[in-house]
Amino acid sequence: MLINCVAYQDGRKLADIPVEDIDTWLLKPDCFVWVALRDATDEELRQMQEEFDLHELAVEDASHGHQRPKIEEYGDTLFVVMKLPEMRDGDLDNGEVAIFVGQNFVLSVRNNSQQGFLGVRERCEREPDHLRQGAGFVLYALMDAVVDRYFPILDSLETDLEKIESQIFDRGAAKWNIQRLYELKRRATVLRHVVAPLLEVAGKLHGGRVPAVCSRSQEYFRDVHDHLARINGAIDGIRDTIATAIQVNLSMVTIEESETTKRLAAYAAIFAVSTALAGIWGMNFENMPELKWKYGYLMALGAISGAAGILYWRFRRAGWL
Repeated sequence: MLINCVAYQDGRKLADIPVEDIDTWLLKPDCFVWVALRDATDEELRQMQEEFDLHELAVEDASHGHQRPKIEEYGDTLFVVMKLPEMRDGDLDNGEVAIFVGQNFVLSVRNNSQQGFLGVRERCEREPDHLRQGAGFVLYALMDAVVDRYFPILDSLETDLEKIESQIFDRGAAKWNIQRLYELKRRATVLRHVVAPLLEVAGKLHGGRVPAVCSRSQEYFRDVHDHLARINGAIDGIRDTIATAIQVNLSMVTIEESETTKRLAAYAAIFAVSTALAGIWGMNFENMPELKWKYGYLMALGAISGAAGILYWRFRRAGWL
């Protein structure tokens, strides 16, 4: 679906144009066309391929989706793929945007995502001095907007991790914490698979040999690369903390099980002594002297109770009960 198709010249918007007139506007000096599509059909992509002379392999990737974040050059055209992660029903789902950039055009194709880029277009139009740099600056603005959307997800991961950490030493919560930590680790892994390849992509757009369309905006792409490096480092820190937290929780499970085992062993020892004494006096042999004692029964109960009390006191002091 076509979102908008706009022609710009010398950093300023000229007009919203029909798709059929794109080739006419591309011939004008210092003019570039910015087209935005959402969930584009094959017919729309074929039309854009004809208008902008796009490589068929890049168009195929944009059509099928599910691409790894990457940058590819096809002659003078740059093809960039970025992921658009979104929180849906407590889970992290990945949308995608494919961007074609030439000397006089920008085409963005957004798939499986509700996150639009109208704010990016408005921002660029408010900065004509920057927009005068052409299609390269538009690519930067789109990448910057995508990267900025990673920060709230990163903050969400850190907040959830802090909540779990505050409950690590709560009695009986270890197994539940481990389940939540594994879910958090999976979300962090999804975000890492989004950020790490894009970090490599951004590194190719500043310093050394860069595509011609980006040569005038290298310092801006360096800023995007720095943001991605910071996010990637934070994700690695979260993953390390999660791994440590899982080990701590596993240790807590072991400790709780050990305490239960010691408690059962202590009570078993108490009842074992009582059972042994009762068994001795319950043998009922004819020549047992205790059987003729007037207070033998009370003395037996007292001995059993005393032995059990002493054992309970000792185990209590040892921290087993």
